[in-house]
Formats: sequence, C-alpha cells, structure tokens
Amino acid sequence: MENNNFDIQEELKKLPGRPGVYIMHDEKDRIIYVGKAVSLKNRVRQYFQSSRNKGIKIEQMVTHIRRFEYIVTDSELEALVLECNLIKEHHPKYNTMLMDDKTYPFIKVTTNEAFPRVILTRKMLKDKARYFGPYTSSQAVRDTIDLIHKLYHLRSCSRNLPRDIGKERPCLNYHIKQCDAPCQGYISQEKYREAVDEVLRFLNGNYDIILSDLERKMNAASESLEFERAIEYRELISSVKQVAQKQKITDSSGEDRDVLAVASEEEDAVVQVFFIRGGRLIGRDHFYLRISKGESASSVLNSFIPQYYAGTPYIPGELMLQEEVEDQEVLEAWLTSKRGQKVSLKVPKKGTKEKLVELAHENAGLVLSKDKERLKREEGRTIGAVKEIAALLGVGEITRMEAYDISNTNGFESVGSMVVYERGKPKRNDYRKFKIKGIQGADDYGSMREVLTRRFTHGIKEREENAGLGKFTAFPDLILMDGGKGQVNVALEVLETLGLHIPVCGMVKDDRHRTRGLYYQNEEIPIDKSSEAFRLITRIQDEAHRFAIEYHRQLRGKGQVHSILDDIEGIGPARRKALMRNYLSLDAIKEASVEELSKIPSMNEKAAEAVYKFFHW
Repeated sequence: MENNNFDIQEELKKLPGRPGVYIMHDEKDRIIYVGKAVSLKNRVRQYFQSSRNKGIKIEQMVTHIRRFEYIVTDSELEALVLECNLIKEHHPKYNTMLMDDKTYPFIKVTTNEAFPRVILTRKMLKDKARYFGPYTSSQAVRDTIDLIHKLYHLRSCSRNLPRDIGKERPCLNYHIKQCDAPCQGYISQEKYREAVDEVLRFLNGNYDIILSDLERKMNAASESLEFERAIEYRELISSVKQVAQKQKITDSSGEDRDVLAVASEEEDAVVQVFFIRGGRLIGRDHFYLRISKGESASSVLNSFIPQYYAGTPYIPGELMLQEEVEDQEVLEAWLTSKRGQKVSLKVPKKGTKEKLVELAHENAGLVLSKDKERLKREEGRTIGAVKEIAALLGVGEITRMEAYDISNTNGFESVGSMVVYERGKPKRNDYRKFKIKGIQGADDYGSMREVLTRRFTHGIKEREENAGLGKFTAFPDLILMDGGKGQVNVALEVLETLGLHIPVCGMVKDDRHRTRGLYYQNEEIPIDKSSEAFRLITRIQDEAHRFAIEYHRQLRGKGQVHSILDDIEGIGPARRKALMRNYLSLDAIKEASVEELSKIPSMNEKAAEAVYKFFHW
C-alpha cells in the first residue's frame, strides 16, 4: 500500500501558509497522526527538520511517515473541530487517545410544555427546558425521578396537553396516587405549575421545605391513627434525605465548573474529572488514555479536553486544570462556541480550588494504581494477543483486523458479515453487513467473492474521491476468513484483481466446530490453546459468525427472506422448514424423487408430488 510516487520534500514546498489539519500516513496508508496548525506550511515542515527537538513520540512517528495530506480551514478554531472529528473517526496510533466513550444522564424538566414532565435524558438541547446534572449514576437519576413523582404527582406520559385532555382514561399512575391526572382536567394548569415550581426548588437543592412538610404530615397521620399513611411519609422522608445528603466538598461561589487532573505511568494515563454544580460536588468520573512515554500532564489535558467535551452535552463555565495547556485560547473559544456562553480554563494556585485540583490528581493516581494490573491483563488480552498473532504469521505490525463470514439457511438466502478489531478490541462502528445480490443458492465461495469485491471496491473509490475519508476507507493489516484454504484463496484472488496486498489467513475449525488453528500461505499453523492469541482468534471467529446470523435473522424477521418453496401449493411453513432441514440446497430438493420427499417428517405423498411437479413440469 506504500505510495512510492509521493515525494515528501517536494510536497512540503507546496504547503499553504493557512490554518488547517494535516493527516500523516504510514507505509500501509494507515492514518497514524492527525494534527492542526495555524500555518500548515510552518507546522508540517517542523516534523522533517532534523535540528528540532521533537520528543521520542514524534521522532518515532516521523520514521513511519510515507505521505501526508491536509485540509485547509478558515481558522484555527475550525481546525480544532476537524482535528477532533478525525481523531475520533480514525483512532491514529500516535495521537493521545481517550479510551472511554461515556455519556451522562441529566434530569430534564420540560418547562417548555403546558404541563411539564420530569424525565431522564442524555442530550442537552436548546429547547427552553430546565436541565439538572450531569450525574454519574443513571440509577440515582431514576431514583430521584421516582421520588419526585411520589412527592409532586407530575405526569410521566407523553400526551399532548391540553389538546388531549379527556380523550383517554387516566393511567395507572393516577390510581396509585403518583399523578394528579391533568389529562382528565382534574388539576388546573396554575395548580400544576405550582407543583413544578416546587420540583425545580427541590432539584436546586432546597430540601428543607419538603422535609418539614413531610414531617408535619407524618405526625398528623400518626395522631389520627393512620399508621400506614404515617409509614409512607416516613419512607418519603428517608428517600429525600438520601437525595439531599450533604456533599463532602462545597464551593461557596455556587458556580458550575469541572476539575481536571492527570496521573500517568509509562503509556497509561488516567484523567479524573470532578463535576461541581451549584457549588456542590455532585459526582466524579475517570477516563483511561493511551499516551506516549514521557508525555506531560499539560499535553495529555490538551488532547483530552477536545475529545471529551466534543461528546458531552453540558459544558460548565469554568474548567480548573492541573497545568496550563498549549491551546488555551483556541480551546476556550471552541468551548465558548459550543456552550453559547463564556468558558474559561484556569490553573488555581492557592486556596480551596487548588486543593480540589490536588484531590482530583490524587484520585487519578489511586485509580491508575488500583487498575494497573487490570490494565496489564487487558493489554495482554488485546494488544498482546495481536502481537502473538503477528509473530505466528511472521508479518509486521498489526493494528486493524477484519473478519468475514457468510450465513444462509441451507442456501435459500445468503448474507455476509464484516467485523473489525483494532488493537485487539472490536470496533463496532466499523462493522458492515452485506446482502448477497448476485449469487443464488449455497455458494459460500461465490458469496464471499461478492462481499470482498464490494467492500474493497468501495474503499478504493472512497480513497480516490473523498481524500481518504469514508466508511470503507480504512484497510486492514490482516484479513481473517471463517474457513480454510478455499476461503483464503477466494480472498487472495479478489485482492490480486484489485491490486491490493494484504495478508489473508483462514480461521480453521475442527470436526466439532471449534477453532483449531490458522491457515496461512498454504499451510496450517497450530496455535497454543492456552495462549491469548488463540482466545482472541476464537472471539473474532465467534463474533463474525454471530453478526452474520444476527443479520440473517433480522431479515427473516422483517419478512425479507422469501423461499421459492412458498410458491408451491400445499407447502406451508412447517413443511418448508422440514425440506430446508433435510436438504442442503434448492438444487438437492429439485433432484429428489417423490419417494424420497415423502419420507421427510410432516410431508405426505400428495405434498411430495406437489414439490416434484413444481420443479419438473
């Protein structure tokens, strides 16, 4: 895949002095680094100047660069957004990579509706509703919403009110006294809004009023000998106290801010984020990153901030950082544009704020220390297993592997699956499904030839037309076929026809349908069954098979699989399935005699004759 026609020194002379993003490719045309620049001309040239002190990571990366491309933007801010999108799409080896992809729940009060609801959401929209959070526990959010329904009896349905008032009967929540049934007009909009105002005060942390009211009601019920009602109030008081439990850390300013700090060791790092809302620490979370040895906390945060805040729906007005970051002005401008209000990045030097950052750093270190052994085991299962496979086959470095499988119901409908593993982990966004179009019957080789031809033809076209950006653009370092010599040869024929050079091996199974070894370059290579390489191959093979079968079932469930047997009079679903179970293909059914067909369970002589006549008369 190496581009021998690309002259780096000549291309450097053509670079414009404008903002943009540059994309570095290696000898296999994989994207290994994405960066942004105020001036592409100045920034990209720096990588190839021997006099500059680049650091270990950059020096190592430069030795693998075989070509580069760039995309010009109107500003550095646009370049930052594009860089973030490309990093998330391609996971370049030499970029600092966020390994977690989390979304956080919010509590949304739909104050933009006539009769507002309280719901859980993971997206924050500009829709005039009120949002509270984010929270780190979905269960805690659900518990809080349940409590609100018990306390304030707001509706949870999605009916359009007041338009639909009286059109349907009240739901169960009305009968169990968790809704005042505005759908029936049993409560006025003004009275309902008073309850909503109480909910907003509750979510803002004003618990004293509701606690006093519940205690008063509990005592009154007890004095009236209504002990069951008193117990209900007591349980509600307990629930409110749990939600209202005081935070250990508070900030007297009452503002929203995130606190970020890093702990790192070798190529592993953890960023700890504290979420402070309304001056209270409402939660925290940590994120694992893959970094280069010796990378500073400043550099890690500089990479983490755009990756993380590109995906989170809420951005506070201030980020408190452990160290200053290189792109502070650009990041502040980008965060401000996303939030719609001013966002500042600050490094506190004293007082409570500095202690918060120190606490976040300490927690990051504890997480990294606690999980170090787990991370090592995980690396052995993933990256370590991939290295074992590469050593077994005698190929170079493997990052991306693609595995293919064909599924059909005795040849009556075929589908293909492509599953992708990067660095030993499934990359499900890159999985692809293929409905076989040009092959009839149980021709697995023909079906696989069609799948591979379509997949790599699309990829070549995207590389030529879309500057290397598209669903099929990334090519694998290794192709894994579910089968032995025959399937491998099909793949090699397709690659040769298309002018591609990618190693292909088969995942061979034994007579009991268990993974046995790899077929590569005309020989079967045994694998130690206790090795991580064997376990990874087994996982990949099972995943490819599962994905293909799942797609086939999906088509059947939608009624998209139609058998020609459905057109035979007297052959219903039971007899069709019996025929498909007893014959490997439609051709085999055509060749069967009436006598043979009548011996199949659920078939009789009349049905057998109908099948025979259908194909022979």
